[in-house]
Formats: sequence, structure tokens, C-alpha cells
Amino acid sequence: MASPFTEIEVDDRVVKVTNPDREYFPPHAGRPGATKLDLVEYYLAVGDGIVNALFERPCMLHRFPKGLAGDKVHQKRLPAGAPGWVETVQLFFPRWKRTADELCVTELASVIWAVQMSTVEFHPWNSRRADTEKPDEWRIDLDPGPECDWATVQRTAHVAHEVLDELGAVGFPKTSGGSGLHIYVRIPPDHGFQDVRRGALAFAREVERRADGDVTTAWWRKDRDPSQLFVDYNQNARDHTIAAAYSVRGVPQARVSAPIRWDEIDDCTPDDFTIFTMPGRFAELGDLHADIDAHVFDIAPLLAWADRDDAEGAETPPEPEES
Repeated sequence: MASPFTEIEVDDRVVKVTNPDREYFPPHAGRPGATKLDLVEYYLAVGDGIVNALFERPCMLHRFPKGLAGDKVHQKRLPAGAPGWVETVQLFFPRWKRTADELCVTELASVIWAVQMSTVEFHPWNSRRADTEKPDEWRIDLDPGPECDWATVQRTAHVAHEVLDELGAVGFPKTSGGSGLHIYVRIPPDHGFQDVRRGALAFAREVERRADGDVTTAWWRKDRDPSQLFVDYNQNARDHTIAAAYSVRGVPQARVSAPIRWDEIDDCTPDDFTIFTMPGRFAELGDLHADIDAHVFDIAPLLAWADRDDAEGAETPPEPEES
């Protein structure tokens, strides 16, 4: 028997969505579950935002072919059977001496097709296909330890904002969709991953100095106090990705990695932003990251801080391996 399907019009494309009633998110805390079609309708509702977040970036897909009840698949290569209009970018992975053609979103229909192929989460690189070895996005990942509370994340976000203001950099915050918070800064694609990570580490150390014991930059997990927050500069290393703005997360709450305003940080929690609440918020506020490309920050001051730290004997941990 043929699988049930529905056809979704996306601009001038038609995407066939099979098994639209398959449950992806189970009922949770008194709210109903969510189906594959619900997931499609969410991404349609935030279309401009998700396309802006993914535009021309290599993108790893986190797929749940059986919904959250089944296994999670981390997929670099574009799933088989893609229409000819779905674009890709080829990457080389030295560790494995292999290439992979990853999804490269240029239009909303590509996102919806990926959802049809059971994608829940979108994890883009911080570089674009024009030069995949030169990041144009510096990512500040505020990653709380297992005993670190949301209040610590909020305090640390304000410290990071203070440092960014002093640098003259414009940061664009968003919830991670998990327990943390991300801040993105647009940078010119003039440096390789190693330099961007080095600058990100120097920034993280400055936040650590000002955060009254809330923050650690310790390389090894065993060396971190579980009540502290790790500023994860390694998210700027090659082939390290985090969920995009507007990406759904594969958690029972159906949370979304949600762009927020700085003045919202003290009053929000990660559970405020789900596939059920975000469409209305997006309709009201639009894409809070829409003008990120208009605020480009040269990382030269960060590299000067890194040089200073090196001169004072600080060690730069080795580059993490590609996944």
C-alpha cells in the first residue's frame, strides 16, 4: 500500500510530504503531540528566518526517521533522492580523506524537502560555500554544566554583551533550544578556522575574568566545576556545528533555538520557545537576526588579546578533531 502523502507548495516548488501524520513529538506536559506535517508548517511559518540562518552554508542534518521515539541520525551527505533544485556544497574531510556533498540552502523549499526526509534539526557551518575554509560567523556558545542553572546563563550573557559593546561588536543572541544560549557575530571571511577559534578563546577568557567565578574555559570536562558555565570556543573549529537560529531541537518539549532581544534575556526561559509558540512570535516580530550581515566586526582586537595571552604564558588547547 502506498504511503499517505500531501503536497506542499513552497514558492514555485512542490514538495511531496509522505506520512504527514507520523508523530514526531509525543504529548508533553499537557500539550498534544506534533506530527511531521506540524514540523513542516512550523518551518513554513519561520521561513525567512531559517533561510537567513542557513543561507549558502554547508549544513549537517539531524534526522529522526521514526520521530523522537526512534534513533537519531547525524547526516553530513545529502540524503538520496533529492530533486535537482536542491543545492549542495562539497567539503573535504582530511581526517577521513573523503568528500561529502552537504545540503546548501538557498530557498525555503530545500528546508521543507529536508524535513520531508525526516530532518528535525539543522546544523550549519559558520562559513559559506564561496569559501568554506573562511568563517564569516563568530559563535559564542554559553554552555552550562550539568549543575549550572539558567540564572548563571543569563548573568553570563550580560557579561558577554558588555565585552562585545566595548569591542564595538554587535552580538545577536538566541536560545540554544537546550539549556544554554548562543551569541552570533558577523565577521569578514578573512581568517581561517584556527584564527577564529583562537580569537574566540581570547574572548572567552575575558568573559571568564569578569564573571565572578561563574565561567570556565577549562579544556577538559573533568577539570570543569559542574556548576560553572563553559564558554565553548571550540564551536568555531572546522566541522563543529550548532543548531541554527529557528532550528527545532529533538527534545520532548519541541523547543526551538530562538532569536531573542538582549532586553528579553532576564525574563525568558528556553521552554518559552517551541514549535507551538514561535510562529506567532515570528509573525509579530519577524526575524530578529535579519540584519546581522549589516554588522560586520573585524576580529583583529581578539587576535591581539590572543597574542597577549600567549605572551603571558596561557596555553591554547589543541584543535579538536573533525567529527
